[in-house]
Amino acid sequence: MVTGSEIARMAGVTRAAVSNWRRRYDDFPAPSGGAVNSPLYALADVQAWLDKQRKGQEVSPEVELWQAMRAAYGEQMVTGLAQAAGVLAGKRGSGLPREVANRLRKPARTEAPVDLLDGLVERFMDSARRAGSDQVTSARVVRAVRHFAPELTSAATVFDPACGIGTLLLSVSAAAGARCRGQEIDADSARLTQLRAGLAGRSQVSVEAGDSLRADAWPDVRADLVVCDPPTGATDWGRDALLLDARWELGTPSKAEGELAWLQHAYAHTRPGGQVLMVMPASVAYRKAGRRIRAELVRRGIVRQVVALPPGTAASHSLPIHLWCLRRPDTAVGTDTDHTVRMIDLTGNSPDSGLEPRPEQVADVPLIELLGESVDLTPGSHMRSRHRDFPGEYAALSAELEDRVRRLAALLPELAPGGAPGPLDGASTSVADLARAGLVAFDDQEPVSVSDQLDTDYLQGFLRSSANVRRSTTSSGTFRLDARGARVPRMGIDEQRRYGSSFRALSEFEKETRAVQELSRRLAGIARDGLATGALAPRM
Repeated sequence: MVTGSEIARMAGVTRAAVSNWRRRYDDFPAPSGGAVNSPLYALADVQAWLDKQRKGQEVSPEVELWQAMRAAYGEQMVTGLAQAAGVLAGKRGSGLPREVANRLRKPARTEAPVDLLDGLVERFMDSARRAGSDQVTSARVVRAVRHFAPELTSAATVFDPACGIGTLLLSVSAAAGARCRGQEIDADSARLTQLRAGLAGRSQVSVEAGDSLRADAWPDVRADLVVCDPPTGATDWGRDALLLDARWELGTPSKAEGELAWLQHAYAHTRPGGQVLMVMPASVAYRKAGRRIRAELVRRGIVRQVVALPPGTAASHSLPIHLWCLRRPDTAVGTDTDHTVRMIDLTGNSPDSGLEPRPEQVADVPLIELLGESVDLTPGSHMRSRHRDFPGEYAALSAELEDRVRRLAALLPELAPGGAPGPLDGASTSVADLARAGLVAFDDQEPVSVSDQLDTDYLQGFLRSSANVRRSTTSSGTFRLDARGARVPRMGIDEQRRYGSSFRALSEFEKETRAVQELSRRLAGIARDGLATGALAPRM
């Protein structure tokens, strides 16, 4: 069984071309399984059909067109797509190079213009995803936004202030045929979005070119739904010129919090009762600079849901991203009675798995709990406190701590009073001399014995002594171990092994001490959180 995407790869065409074949050819194999939106086909039937139609036997016109566009436009493919869309829409003076225009004519004779353009856009998005580019919103992000978006009607208005090539804006509003408004700073991207909508017969779509934050093209739009996958990590978003802007009703964002500027811009374009779906980097949920704005979002009941999407959802990296779901309060009709924020943590899921959370991945967090010192809106940090077995963890860690503490004292070596002076004050030799003699090798900068005349534990034990540490401390007070300049006492191999045994026992003791310290920290944290959430209580 194969999917439509796999058929496209077999034939060297786009998935849109396979969809066209299904519609145009009555003898195209019928689905043998799968779902309505993701049918599966018998591989043998597909191969027989491709052989009969001679599909996949030679480079298709779509592939030749794409190759010509790659050669002509390189990294400026959005410009090429916009110019090709202009030709398909019958616009004059598109500026399309002659070679590309010639390649465009052949598939344009057999394919609908909107299908041909969709196929080219799909190829571009796929190449951007493979290259790890943030130039377009990934299909996985679009799927997530559509899943969590409210149901729309044809009377609704959808707005995207950073719409790129229109992938998110056009997809979210497609089913309802809602009125769409968009803005995009890149003129070619804005033009491509408008042409895509026009070829699809969507006259209710209007997109303007320009910088949304500095020059808002839609100041009067109040949308039912605002969707936005904003630029991330940009500090030059115009803060100095916009300090007194009326859009900052939740607080003026810092220069480093450009994402919160986009969020407030989106919120300013939302009607009472309208919603905002913002794609956000995970760090925006906890960064110190954005604490005051996050607090206002919580305090006013604006943020309704935060979804931590699976790693790999974004095209260019595997870091988790969040979807913030906001709603402008509509107090006139008394609908704002929620006193919690729903947290959904899907970070343990595959990026291609379902988006319906399991019960243990959902927590409704009271607003008062969020309004702490950090106002952390990371779903995972609130999930653990609600779905953990505090009594079980506390009992298990307590027993483990008791066991480790009992074993700790037994790890200390038995040491007797020694004679003075210390070994390093007597006859000694440098590690550099030992290395020249072929007795020492350096494994990842840590000297080890390569001779039966020298014990490694003895060697490394003396290297960590205070005398050698002092030799390794520079005049500025910084520490850098100079192993070659370090010195060790001269001893016979039997004496070395006695010292080495004690040094080895001390290393084990220190290791176990660190484990006890970490275990103690975890145990105290569980006890504190368990008491605070009511999962644990003091004994009577």
